[in-house]
Amino acid sequence: MSTHLAEPADLLGLIGQTVGTTDPYYITQSQINRFADATGDHQWIHTDIERAAGGPFGGTIAHGYLTLALTPQVLAEVLTVDNVTAALNYGLNRVRFPAPVLAGSPVRATVAVTGAQQKPGGVEVVFGLTFTVDGEDRPACIADIVVLYR
Repeated sequence: MSTHLAEPADLLGLIGQTVGTTDPYYITQSQINRFADATGDHQWIHTDIERAAGGPFGGTIAHGYLTLALTPQVLAEVLTVDNVTAALNYGLNRVRFPAPVLAGSPVRATVAVTGAQQKPGGVEVVFGLTFTVDGEDRPACIADIVVLYR
């Protein structure tokens, strides 16, 4: 499901509505390793396949922040807003990582508009993102993302 809007002001009418759910993403071990290199977070639970196989999750897991870093790709997949000069990351209101994402697992994200207001610099939107792993009960990541559309 995807939503297409003519202008940022149209987001004001979507408060409380889901704008879309992505197709599955598969976070690979290669992505996890590159993220570890980029951030300096080489904790064994992410990068040591042999050791992680005997660890608490039975394999390596994606960094929580790697899952969160899918946000721009997720938003682009489920939402198109025309007549935008810029869409600026404005911040995060809340982020939690309730469950792990095992390397290679199918991850989907559902996006809802949980808040929106007209500001002098544009339309400020709060998106509620819920990342889930197919077949798992608990979400992998729940986040409130703030974007300013100009």
